[in-house]
Amino acid sequence: MFSYYLKLGWLSIRRNPLLSSLMVAAIAVGIGASMSIITVNYIMSSDPIPQKSDQLFYVQVDNWDPNNQDEGGFEPVDQVTYLDAMALMKAGKAYRQVASNRTGLVLEPQGDDEMPFSVDTRSTWADFFPMFELPFLYGSGWDDTADQNLERVVVLNKEINERVFGGEDSVGRSVRLNGMDFRVVGVLDEYQPVPKFYDVTNDPFGEVEDIFIPFNVSIEYEFPRNGNTNCWKAPDGDGIEAFLNSECVFIQFWAELRNETEKQDYMAFLNAYVEQQKELGRFPRPLNNRLSNVMEWMENQEVVQDDAQVMLGLSLLFLVVCLLNTIGLLLAKFMGKATDISLRRALGATRSSLFIQHMIESGLIGLGGGILGLGLTWLGLRGIEMLFEDIVENLVSLDWVMVVTAIVLAIVSALLAGLYPTWRACRIAPASQLKIQ
Repeated sequence: MFSYYLKLGWLSIRRNPLLSSLMVAAIAVGIGASMSIITVNYIMSSDPIPQKSDQLFYVQVDNWDPNNQDEGGFEPVDQVTYLDAMALMKAGKAYRQVASNRTGLVLEPQGDDEMPFSVDTRSTWADFFPMFELPFLYGSGWDDTADQNLERVVVLNKEINERVFGGEDSVGRSVRLNGMDFRVVGVLDEYQPVPKFYDVTNDPFGEVEDIFIPFNVSIEYEFPRNGNTNCWKAPDGDGIEAFLNSECVFIQFWAELRNETEKQDYMAFLNAYVEQQKELGRFPRPLNNRLSNVMEWMENQEVVQDDAQVMLGLSLLFLVVCLLNTIGLLLAKFMGKATDISLRRALGATRSSLFIQHMIESGLIGLGGGILGLGLTWLGLRGIEMLFEDIVENLVSLDWVMVVTAIVLAIVSALLAGLYPTWRACRIAPASQLKIQ
């Protein structure tokens, strides 16, 4: 019977192509507008490392100004000082741990015709690569020895390797950064988590850094800081040493804790560390350490902006308006078939069979609207990309989840829109229509 109802639905759609096209277009416009915003929000709020996001914890210890209180009380700052980062790294209480920050260097190609260019750089530790599961095309990350011995090693991303070495295996070769030679130990494969969860403080939807170097090397040679740096009081003196010993925060700190026991033990360690620092005159605020997993940290930092949520609500309201128009068109179409419906009732068709038939017809209209809506969604995403350019470059791609969502949303919307018109059509009294004829 289902195939028979499909055939009847298709014939009914073909019988009145103009009205059917208007309904398909109304659904398609609503799907295109809503799915463009839904897709952006979906990517913004998706889990960037689902296989272990519940094992990676962002570390917050609150060294901030005791006179600076938020409306909800004291909130710990979103980065840590150099003093605290080094103390936590030295303690080594986590399975893996990473302190990192953004910097910027100048890469000097070896060719005489090549001009030096700036590269976005991340200063980090050896654990960064296995902890966040970065894929390698050639080689690997450096080891702990390189961190301790201030070895000038570097990991390149795929694009920089192609630009400097033509895409060849460059492991063991040298690149010149800020006038110093660094040995290439690894080349990353394609890698672009969205959001860039390991540093949502500095452009969470930006590109992954061009190169990665040891954190201690960056400090030793006083490489510049490109990320956020905040201080609640000025350093006691001038120069890099005074800054490193200050209460200025500029480092992101992550710990990999594989189970609840490790998490509890690490929190106990953090509390003990802060209590010890309080005895030395630091950490004037009440004890307020935090461990936030990946999804909690992105929610805490409001990676999905309020404006995006408002736009999502408005797009869904627009879809509702389109469905109201579809309801009116379906009502006109189905009520125009009153004579056919009455004749079928007189020949023995039940109301339930007629209801199913017309709901299937509504579903076919929804399917057509979903397919056309996918095209409009793609155009909408391209328009967002043109409007905001690099800001949303990694947020405007359709994956299979969104394709299926668009089709299902269109069909469900059409079925909901068809409920009232179908109910009205099935309530027509056959005698009145047949008497007229």
